[in-house]
Amino acid sequence: MDKPLYTISVAAEILETHPRTLMLYEDARLIEPHRTTTNRRRYSQRDISKVQVIQHLTREKGVTLAGVRHILSLFDVMKKHRVEPPADLREIYDRYAQLI
Repeated sequence: MDKPLYTISVAAEILETHPRTLMLYEDARLIEPHRTTTNRRRYSQRDISKVQVIQHLTREKGVTLAGVRHILSLFDVMKKHRVEPPADLREIYDRYAQLI
């Protein structure tokens, strides 16, 4: 799950997005792909799954990247304290909770 396998172009193809979008997510500190010794990005399956959660929040729920950062932070706290999420975020919370 954590093995860095995918280049940015392959990850972008899997996620059906532009490589620049992945760079924006990294700039927003939403993901942190592994870097090779030559400073190339490598994405793990966990990174891919996390981006899918981010895409759901931005595309389906209309959340900004700053909002996504706060929601994911809240999800971390909710899992730590075993607090149930709102019904409309239950599915995405469950997906994200498996990653953290």
